Amino acid sequence: METLQFLMDGFAVALTPTNLMFALFGAFIGTLIGALPGLGPANGVAILIPLAFTLGLPPETAMILLTSVYAGAMYGGRISSILLNIPGDEPAMMTCLDGYPMAQKGKAAEALAMSAIASFAGSLIGTIGLILLAPALAKFALTFGPAEYFALFMLAFATLGGITGKNPMKTVIAAVIGLMISTVGIDIATGTQRYTFGILKLYEGIDFILAIVGLFAISELLFFIEERAGAGRKMIKVGKLMLRPKEIIAAVPTMFRGGVLGFIAGVLPGAGASLGSFISYTLEKQYLGKKGHFGEGDPRGVAAPEAGNNGASSGALVPMLTLGVPGSGTTAVLLAMLISLNVTPGPLMFTQNADIVWGVIAALLIGNVILLLLNIPMVGFFVKLLSVPPMYLLPMVTMVAFVGIYSISHSTFDLYFMIAFGVAGYILRKLEIPMVPIILGMLLGPEMEKNLGHALVISDGDWSILWASPLALGLWIVAGLGLILPYIVGPLLRKRMRAAIKEEPTSD
Repeated sequence: METLQFLMDGFAVALTPTNLMFALFGAFIGTLIGALPGLGPANGVAILIPLAFTLGLPPETAMILLTSVYAGAMYGGRISSILLNIPGDEPAMMTCLDGYPMAQKGKAAEALAMSAIASFAGSLIGTIGLILLAPALAKFALTFGPAEYFALFMLAFATLGGITGKNPMKTVIAAVIGLMISTVGIDIATGTQRYTFGILKLYEGIDFILAIVGLFAISELLFFIEERAGAGRKMIKVGKLMLRPKEIIAAVPTMFRGGVLGFIAGVLPGAGASLGSFISYTLEKQYLGKKGHFGEGDPRGVAAPEAGNNGASSGALVPMLTLGVPGSGTTAVLLAMLISLNVTPGPLMFTQNADIVWGVIAALLIGNVILLLLNIPMVGFFVKLLSVPPMYLLPMVTMVAFVGIYSISHSTFDLYFMIAFGVAGYILRKLEIPMVPIILGMLLGPEMEKNLGHALVISDGDWSILWASPLALGLWIVAGLGLILPYIVGPLLRKRMRAAIKEEPTSD
């Protein structure tokens, strides 16, 4: 009953004209970003962060805008998967298997409509799970002490990107780089300058926003310049929508199973939407067996991964809001936004910043309805966007990033610093070192250091306090498994995904 009251208060926040307008804007922009191959939700949220600061939005409005962009990008990723056989981001990869064959058979509109409905169902299931699970997990997290939080942060580093990352060791290297960057500035405990090199701007540390926009948006532009992908792509024509109610009803159980599996995958740090879409598709294929025509253009082959990855996107918010640990790359960017707004994610957020938490949750429910209403009638518009050459789109995106960053601090130093992060991001991506663990290291490093210091003060320097309690010991064990299992599970999962994509028959 208490949760229902909090949710009603959240709707009161989300349904204000200003917040509703930004939810609509975020859903629309997010769908556009998701439709562009290669950008994805993390880049979309990173690009919009400077705009949120430029407009001086209050925390709840800024978070509603960015979570709407997040949800919209998850919806939009399926457009290029179905029409071009190019996934907008990694979670949309499985949608190619049946979405593109449907488009080749002249059923592109049906595939896009089915994916929109499945995305709505998956997001709705995930948001309901978030409403039910998050408050209970937040109350449980109040029992955590400094040692437990330190172990929890180690768990986050051990699991983030482990299952879906290409190389677990490179993920560890990226996290260490982020932790090193987080030490720049003045040590709060001792007042000692660390790695500032006498530069006044570095005394307060390195701004998350500069790093995020540089590592994601600027490095993406540099990749585009290298590839010089100047031409639009030829795509399958979208005809009139002929999706029958019978096909939707037949796919409802698939959507439900996919949404539940996706939510579970999203709650697990490091698994995320990629695993959610993969297990939803493969288990649905095994469950239906000969009853389905997976890989040949079965609508349920579109519904399963779309429900899975959108359910996972809501599930990934659970550890971020309740524990302050991101469950995916995009929630790591959202976590940076919260910290920049002087809001501390974690169990106390549900009491100290209840308006933000429940406003965002209510906005997710409203945003799902907005996205469903946007995506079906405006599919033609989103499709035309894919024919616009990237040489016109990416410079505009970069301009928004530069204007936004400069408007925050009015400092040319910050612009140069952002470019430096962009160049570093470009080099690291060429080396196949992921960006998200770097951001996670920057975000969690200060809190990790603070909790380690508190634990050692309590124990009078006895390091055994870090694993003395059963809860802390359990977290350490799970963290160890999270570090080891990717070497076994990761290659196997990627091999099966590649095999599934290569072996599925497609019609010419």
